[in-house]
Amino acid sequence: MSEPVRPVLDLDQSASAAAYHPGPGPGPEHGEGGKGGRFWSVRRVPAGVVALVVLGGSGLLLYDIAAVRAGRPAMHWRRVLAADLAKWRLDDPGVLAAAAVAMVIGVVLIVLAVTPGLRSLLPMRRDVASVRAGIDREAAAFVLRDRAMEISGVQSVRVRMGRAKVSVRAQSHFRELDDVRADLDVATAAAIGELGLARPPALTVHVGRPPAKKR
Repeated sequence: MSEPVRPVLDLDQSASAAAYHPGPGPGPEHGEGGKGGRFWSVRRVPAGVVALVVLGGSGLLLYDIAAVRAGRPAMHWRRVLAADLAKWRLDDPGVLAAAAVAMVIGVVLIVLAVTPGLRSLLPMRRDVASVRAGIDREAAAFVLRDRAMEISGVQSVRVRMGRAKVSVRAQSHFRELDDVRADLDVATAAAIGELGLARPPALTVHVGRPPAKKR
C-alpha cells in the first residue's frame, strides 16, 4: 500500500519584494473636509533662548549708553571690545571664524522659523474643518507591525514609517514568499488606509527567509 503524497514546500526562493504607490484618496465628494497640513512646532526653547540673549544684550548696552550720557565712564568690557575691534582686520582668522559661526547660527534660526518641524507627527485627514488630528510615526509603525504579524507564515517584521514612504521588511519561515508578500500587501495597505492619513505614503514590502543557523 503506497503512502500518501505529501506536499513539499519550495524554500529555494530567498526574497520577494514589491513597491506600490497610493492611489487618490477620498475627496470632498466623500465627505472629507480636505487634507490637513503639517503641524508647526512651537519651539519654545529656541525662542526663549534667543529672546533672553537679545533682551540681556540690549538691556546691558542701553544701560551703558545711558551711563555714558550721564557723565560716567563706559563699562570695562565695552572699552576693551572697542579697542580690540580697532585692531582687528576683516581678514583675520578670528574675525572670519566668528563671522562663520554667526552665519551658521543665523541659518539655523531661519530654518527653524520657516519649517514646520514635528516630523514625527503625521497629519490625518480633516473630516471636520474645525478639528485637526495627527498620529505619531512610531505608533503608526506599531499598528502596521501588529497587522503584519497576523499574516500566516510571518516570523518577524520591521516597519520603517516615513512621511512619504513605508518600508515593511518581513521574514517568513514557511509558505511561499510571493503568497506571504501578497497577503502583506493587502493587510498593510488596508491598515494604512484605516490610519486616515492626510497623505497616504507609498508602500514597499520585502519578504525574505530568516538566516540559516550555524551548526
